[in-house]
Amino acid sequence: MLRLGGYVPCSSVDYPDKLAAVVFCRGCAWNCDYCQNAHLRSAAFPAEMGWQEVRDALARRRGLLDAVVFSGGEPLLQAGVVQAAQEVRDMGFLVGLHTAGSSPDRLRRLLPLVDWVGLDIKAPWRKYDALTGIPGSAAKAEASARMLLASGVACEFRTTVHPSLLNQADLTEMADWLSSQGARHYVLQACRPAGNACSLPAVPAGYLRNSGVAILEDRFERFEVRE
Repeated sequence: MLRLGGYVPCSSVDYPDKLAAVVFCRGCAWNCDYCQNAHLRSAAFPAEMGWQEVRDALARRRGLLDAVVFSGGEPLLQAGVVQAAQEVRDMGFLVGLHTAGSSPDRLRRLLPLVDWVGLDIKAPWRKYDALTGIPGSAAKAEASARMLLASGVACEFRTTVHPSLLNQADLTEMADWLSSQGARHYVLQACRPAGNACSLPAVPAGYLRNSGVAILEDRFERFEVRE
């Protein structure tokens, strides 16, 4: 039902304040240079495990885990994620989703089944297509962001920052748009090029926290910098 690229049986960082299993789905429509999971971009590789195998593992962990998070790659590319989310919910778990919003139509179908969403905002809309390498990606991401905010589902928006891709003016523009749409939780996370199939240069530890991004804090109920 799903083309899977990995499974983490227990994580404390992928769903806020909950212990969660993480299901990694293969395939992504975009080509962001800093991708942490570039090995999952292609959906063509053989699945490392089947959905039934994961489902059986989850059944054994009822009462030990709070949630199951679908991540990737981009889980919204696979039609089977909707049925998988329903099955997880029927098992009594909370359902989380990590997405870049590249498929707003499937997000619309999935939102009634999820309890929390982490949505990546890559760049200001005017720079989106250049960063993802895909024409039209900005329109899809914006539609997904608006839909998520209108749904009332608990969520966080997060942006991966590398100084050669995004400057302070870009971050301010993004924060202003998100806050104007009613976003409450925004996260900036430092890009870590080392270990990626990535042409970006390494950056000093702490560069993001020392870059002046704290001025964005008053726009949100909750603002975080992760390095």
